[in-house]
Amino acid sequence: MTGKLKALVRHIPGIQSIYIWYSKIRFRGSRPYWESRYARGGNSGAGSYQRLAIFKAEILNSFVQTHDIQSIIEFGCGDGNQLSLADYPKYLGIDISSTALKLCVDRFHDDPKKTFGLYDDFSDRNENNKQTAELTLSLDVIYHLVEDDIFEMHMKNLFEFATRFVIVYSSNHGGGATAGHVRHRNFTNWVLENASSWQLETKIDNKYPHDPDETSFADFYVFERKQT
Repeated sequence: MTGKLKALVRHIPGIQSIYIWYSKIRFRGSRPYWESRYARGGNSGAGSYQRLAIFKAEILNSFVQTHDIQSIIEFGCGDGNQLSLADYPKYLGIDISSTALKLCVDRFHDDPKKTFGLYDDFSDRNENNKQTAELTLSLDVIYHLVEDDIFEMHMKNLFEFATRFVIVYSSNHGGGATAGHVRHRNFTNWVLENASSWQLETKIDNKYPHDPDETSFADFYVFERKQT
């Protein structure tokens, strides 16, 4: 079933609840879902391609240049298609999927500015290998973190690894699950309650929020470390 057909089916009255139920019973967890998806030849999703990818790249490249960002860590680099549009001085991409990382390594093997690593090697499961960057990124990731403990770890790492800025591209409401691998969260509440040294600097609305072919429910949220 194509992405467009799936989107159409999900909006037919009575079908949406069946779709959510069916996708939930097939879902076996975030890690196996994404590993299986990439291993079967799937990609990072519509948000990393075409107009949405270009929009995201324009925002991020401009931000990096304007704020003279020299180092970036992205949690959830995916298949690397979004990264192919990026202009970053120094970049570390982290993902839970070894297949996705291999795609990135192969794609950017001749680019010394980009390195990649498995999530377990850079989370607080491995305290001795923590790195920091001026900017950390979470793009189209948070609403895919269905499990509470994985969401907590992701958010914690985003703000602990960053020294100046954190940029999140996600939905931000408590709408719950709309598919087995999608769970919407009001993540800014987490920041208010758990990252008191950070503040929301700006929100940038999506350029294509209800595009019929490339619908996205995500916006940009830029957090800055408070001055002491």
